[in-house]
Amino acid sequence: MQLTGDGVWGPPRDSDQATRVLRVAVDLGANFIDTADAYGPHLNEALIAEALYPYRGDLVVATKGGLVRSGPNSWTCRGEPAYLRTCVEASLQRLRTDCIDLYQLHRADPAVPLLDQIGALSDLQAQGKIRHIGLSNVSVQQYREVVQHFTIASVQGRFHLLDHRANVDVVRECERDGIAFIACEPLFRGHLSRTNRHLGRLTEKAGGASPAQLALAWVLHYSRSIVAIPGTSSTERLAENIDALSAELPPEVKHELIAAAGGW
Repeated sequence: MQLTGDGVWGPPRDSDQATRVLRVAVDLGANFIDTADAYGPHLNEALIAEALYPYRGDLVVATKGGLVRSGPNSWTCRGEPAYLRTCVEASLQRLRTDCIDLYQLHRADPAVPLLDQIGALSDLQAQGKIRHIGLSNVSVQQYREVVQHFTIASVQGRFHLLDHRANVDVVRECERDGIAFIACEPLFRGHLSRTNRHLGRLTEKAGGASPAQLALAWVLHYSRSIVAIPGTSSTERLAENIDALSAELPPEVKHELIAAAGGW
């Protein structure tokens, strides 16, 4: 969800609306909220707690750490174990919880051995401060290295109709291993919410489903391992996105979507 300012930096333009979107999402049945300490930075986590704490019993709140910000659109890896431990402790406070449901390494720091970074999270998991560990923005090789030594619950990566090839192999690994793949930006930052040459002509064939619903349905039908996390700052778009969960893809529409995406 878009809960910060432009460039994922600073407060949202309308804090009340951001709070409203979070609460409506839960009211509509959403049970997974994803954020990161780098969003804002720190503001997203605090806003989620303000809007949703105490958390509903079945609600999973996931966050990420390992990136630092110096300004809008600036992202720098930092994966020293001591720093990651500090990140987790700070996220616990901002989210007002004593255990984070899913904590993801936002991006592997190339200057620090990957297993040391995940090892720090594993230590915190053993202390009861993290329930599950996830990866984000990893290659197949990095994924394989980690799962040989640690139990991983999820992998997050960019995945949408017009750009999915980079993570196809990761998705297949996740499906084989029974691990969730969290598809971020499934609507390509809103571009697939609008009528376009790939989706516009298919909406009628799909029973009036919107372009956004078609794009989300395609992502969700791609693999049983996929969980999609579309972002929005609109309650109307939110309801539309959630309805995509029940969208049916007629075979001819599915085939045309596959062709539009360049094949599986």
